[in-house]
Amino acid sequence: MATGRRGAGRRVGWVVRGLLGLILAVAAVIGGAFLWVRSTALPRVAGAAVVQGLSGPVTVTRDQWGVPHIRAQGSDEDAVFALGFVHWQDRAWQMDFQRRVAQGRLAEVLGEPALAQDRFLRIWGFQRAAESALPALSDRSRRLIRAYTAGVNAAMQEGKTAVEFRILGYTPDAWSDVDSVSWSKLMAFDLGGNYDEELLGRRVVDRLGEAGLNEVFPPYPEGAPTNLSADELPRPAAPPAGPAGTGDTALLPERTVETLRAHLAAARSLGMERVPGKGSNDWVIAGSRTESGKPILADDPHLALTSPMLWYLADLQGPTLKAIGASIPGLPAIVIGRNERVAWGVTNVNPDVQDLYLEPEGTRLTQRTEVIRVKGKPDVQLVVRESAHGPVISDVAGEDARAAGPTVALKWTALAPGDTTMDAFLGLNYAANWADFTRALSAYVAPSQNFVYADVDGNTGYYAPGRMPVRRGWDGSLPVPGDGSREWQGFIPFEDLPHTFNPADGLVVTANNRVVPGSYPYEIGNIRNWAEPYRARRITDLLTGRPTGLTLDDVKRVQLDTVSLVWQDLKPRMLAATPDGESSRRALELLRGWDGNQTVDSVPALIFEAWLMQLQKLAQDELGNEHAVNSLAVLNALDGGGRLCQDAARQIRDCPQLLTATLRQAVTDLQARLGDDPAGWTYGKLHRVASDHRAFGKVKYLRDVFNHSAPTPGGTNTVNVARPEAGTFRQTHGPSYRQIVDLSDPNRSLYIGSLGQGGSPIGPHASDQQTLWARGEYLPMSTDPKDWGPTRVMTLNSLK
Repeated sequence: MATGRRGAGRRVGWVVRGLLGLILAVAAVIGGAFLWVRSTALPRVAGAAVVQGLSGPVTVTRDQWGVPHIRAQGSDEDAVFALGFVHWQDRAWQMDFQRRVAQGRLAEVLGEPALAQDRFLRIWGFQRAAESALPALSDRSRRLIRAYTAGVNAAMQEGKTAVEFRILGYTPDAWSDVDSVSWSKLMAFDLGGNYDEELLGRRVVDRLGEAGLNEVFPPYPEGAPTNLSADELPRPAAPPAGPAGTGDTALLPERTVETLRAHLAAARSLGMERVPGKGSNDWVIAGSRTESGKPILADDPHLALTSPMLWYLADLQGPTLKAIGASIPGLPAIVIGRNERVAWGVTNVNPDVQDLYLEPEGTRLTQRTEVIRVKGKPDVQLVVRESAHGPVISDVAGEDARAAGPTVALKWTALAPGDTTMDAFLGLNYAANWADFTRALSAYVAPSQNFVYADVDGNTGYYAPGRMPVRRGWDGSLPVPGDGSREWQGFIPFEDLPHTFNPADGLVVTANNRVVPGSYPYEIGNIRNWAEPYRARRITDLLTGRPTGLTLDDVKRVQLDTVSLVWQDLKPRMLAATPDGESSRRALELLRGWDGNQTVDSVPALIFEAWLMQLQKLAQDELGNEHAVNSLAVLNALDGGGRLCQDAARQIRDCPQLLTATLRQAVTDLQARLGDDPAGWTYGKLHRVASDHRAFGKVKYLRDVFNHSAPTPGGTNTVNVARPEAGTFRQTHGPSYRQIVDLSDPNRSLYIGSLGQGGSPIGPHASDQQTLWARGEYLPMSTDPKDWGPTRVMTLNSLK
C-alpha cells in the first residue's frame, strides 16, 4: 500500500513539475515577447542620437513624469524640431490617428466600420481647409512648421513602432507640413459648432412651437455673470449690427433632419461632440487682490478625457522662444501656458459661427469625387458637392440622399480659406507684453476662445478673438433659406471684439457663460448659446469672498471645488417630492441634510445625479429618446409647472407626479447597480473617469490594456466639472489639463494633465498623472532643474 502511495506521489510530482515547466516556458515566451515589444515600441530617452535637420545640438531632459525640457542653443527652429521629435516618440499613434481623422482615412486601417466617419469627414472637408490655410501663414510660422515636420520624420527614422501600428498591421506615412495644421480644424469643430442646435431647434419649433425654444433651450438668465461688465466693453466705431430676431427660417422635412443627424452620430463616435457640461474655466486675478501683489492666472479646459490624453506637457527653449505648458501632439506650439514674461489661458466662447442654408432649386453647385480606401474591401467613391455657402452636408448617405429631400449647405468660419490661427498660437509663445499678445490674436480665426492674460509687470487682460459673423435681422439659431436674403455682413472688427486691459475690479472670470451684457451692439451668440451660469457664479463668489490676499493655494481650492450650485437651486423643488415607497423615502432623507459637495465617498451626490439624469429626460417624449435638457431647463419646468413635466405615455400629468416618478426610477436604477442598502451607494463606485482609447476602447481583450479609470469627485456644473454620463455615470469629459500660473515667481506655477505623457500602454508614463489629477494634485510648472526630480537626458546631434 505504501509503495502504491509512493508511486502515485511520484506521478503527481511529475505532473506538477511538468505543469510548472510548461508555465515557466510560457512565461518565458510571454516575458520575452513583452521585452521585445518594449524594446521596439518604447522611445529612446537617454544617450545621443544623430539626426538630419538641426543647426546645432539640442538636449532633451525628461523629468520624473516624462515631461521634456528642451534646450536648443542654435535656433528656435531647433527647439521646435525637438518638440516634433519627442511628440512622435511618445504619441506616434495619437498623431497618426488625428491626421487620419482630419483626412477621412480611418477605414483604410480600421475597415468598413469606419466608413461612415470617413464620409462625414470628407464631406465637411477638414483636410481641404487645412491645405488652404498653410499658404496663408507667416514666414516665421512656415519655418517653425517645417522644423517641426523634420523633427517628426527624424523620430520615425528611429525605427520604434507604436503598439497600435503593430496590432493594425500598417506603417504610418511620413509627416507633412499640412498635418500640423489639420488637427486645429478638428478642434474648431469640437469647440466652435452649433449646427446640431439648429437642427434640434428646428425640431423643437415643429413640435412645440416658437415658445418651445425657450423651454428646451433656456435663455441666459438676466443678472447672471458675464465675462465683461458694461463699463468694460469696447466702444465700437461701427454702428450696431441691426435688430436681432430669428427672421424667416427654412423648413426641413424630418427625413432631411435625420440625414443631417447622421453627421452627429459620426462625430460622436469620434469623440467630437457637444455634450452638456463640456466647457472650461479660466480666470485672472490682478495683483491688487493677491498676497504677492502680482497676478495669478488659472485655466482648465474641459474636453474629452481620452487615452492617450489630448495634451502633452513640454518646456521649450531656444534663443528667443521660451515657453512651457500644454502642447498638442501634431502642433508646433505651446497652446496654453506661459513664457518668461506672460501667461495665458483659454475657454470656449461658444460663438455662433455656423449656419445651415436650404439651397433653392437651380443653385449652382460644384462637385468632386473622393476615393475612400477601405481595409479588406473595394474602394468607395464619394461625390462631394458644394454651394457658395459651403459643403452640401445633406449628401451624407451618398447618391440616394439627394433624392430624399432638399439641399442643405453649411457655412462655417473654420472652412473658409486663409485661416491664420496657427500664426496666433505661435505668436503667443513669443509675446512679451499686451501689445504683442493682442497683435498675435489679431490673426486668430477659429475656434474663438476667451483668452485671459497676465504678465510679470503686473498687467492683466482679456480678449475674445476670432471671426464672428455679423447678421442683420436674423439670429442664426435656425436653418435659413439660401436665396441671398440671410447672408453674413462681414465679421465683427478685431478692435470691437470683447476685450479689457487692467480692469478696475482686478478680476476676469470666464466659464463658457455669456461673454457680454445686452448693451454690447453685436450678437456673438444667440441668447440660448451660453453655458449655464453655475460655474461662473461659483468661481466669482469664491474669489470675491476674499477680496485681497489671495494665494496660489486659494486658487487651487477654487479650481478643485466640487460644491453643486445646481443642487442649491433644485434642492427645495426636489425635497418637496412625495416619495411613493420606503426606498424613495430613505433616498429623500439622505438628500435632506446634504451640503451639495460631490465627493467620491458621498452617497447623496450619487442619488442627486441619478435623479437629475431622470429629470433631464423630461422632453424626450416630445423630441426623442436621445435628447436631454440642461439643469436650467429642469429648474424652469419645475417652477413653471409647464407642459414638459407632462408625459401621457407614462400617465404623468404634472410636475409633482414627475418628481415622484423620476425619484423612483433613480432609486430603482441604483438598487440594480449597487444593491438595496443606500449606505453602499457612494459616488465613486459609479462615478469614475473613463479615459478610453479611440480605436481599442471597446475591443474585448484590448480595452483593459488601453483604457484607464479612477474614481473622481465633481458633477454637473461644479467648478471641477465632472458630469456623469447618462446611463453609465462615467466621467468622459472634464478638466483635460489644469494650470495655475503665479506671476510673482513663475517657477512656482503648477500644471497637470489628465492621464500621462506616454502613449504606449506598456510605458512608465501611460497614466502616472491620473491618480494625482483625480486627487487634485499638481506637478511643478518649472523650468528650473531642481524641480524636475530624477531625469533622463537625450542629446540630438546634427548630421554633418
